[in-house]
Amino acid sequence: MSIPHQLPNAITIARIPLAVVFFVLLVLGGAFGADDLTMRWIAAVLFIVAISTDWVDGYLARRYDIVSDFGKLWDPIADKLLTGAGFIGLALLAEWPWWVVIIILVREWGITVHRFIVASEHIVAAAWLGKVKTVIQGVALGWCLLPLHTVIGMAPWAGIGVVLMYAALLLTVVSGIDYVVSQVRGSRSR
Repeated sequence: MSIPHQLPNAITIARIPLAVVFFVLLVLGGAFGADDLTMRWIAAVLFIVAISTDWVDGYLARRYDIVSDFGKLWDPIADKLLTGAGFIGLALLAEWPWWVVIIILVREWGITVHRFIVASEHIVAAAWLGKVKTVIQGVALGWCLLPLHTVIGMAPWAGIGVVLMYAALLLTVVSGIDYVVSQVRGSRSR
């Protein structure tokens, strides 16, 4: 079976408008309060579907040997737009502290800016620790976005959410340090 050469890149690019739609639905859902959770459920499911496409495009690109420099550069950017929208949305809704969101965003966008700066010299693909970080961020955000407190109760939902979010914060910082160390070593060897 053959797939179109650009399908993984198209899936990556599709995450960008999905991030915008998700963010709008999340903020609107939060504005309606706890009595109407429909928008929140829709936003959460949209986020989960969108973040899942990260696995799909990567799988297709590797499986059919159509990995591209475009995908290596834009896939992490699409991920950061989506997860950044989730973190900012939760902070705007006062469901997560801004200081955590700021640390995560500074790391994410600092590395993204660096990738663009060095893109003319070489493309920096995501390292394994960065991929693990993205998965944990996606799981943490998915959990915190889903209004599961209506099903399992507030205490278990919030407790698991706190553990997942701080794990995401820790991995974000550690993978950022790993990225910087790798880039310094790489530039010295060049």
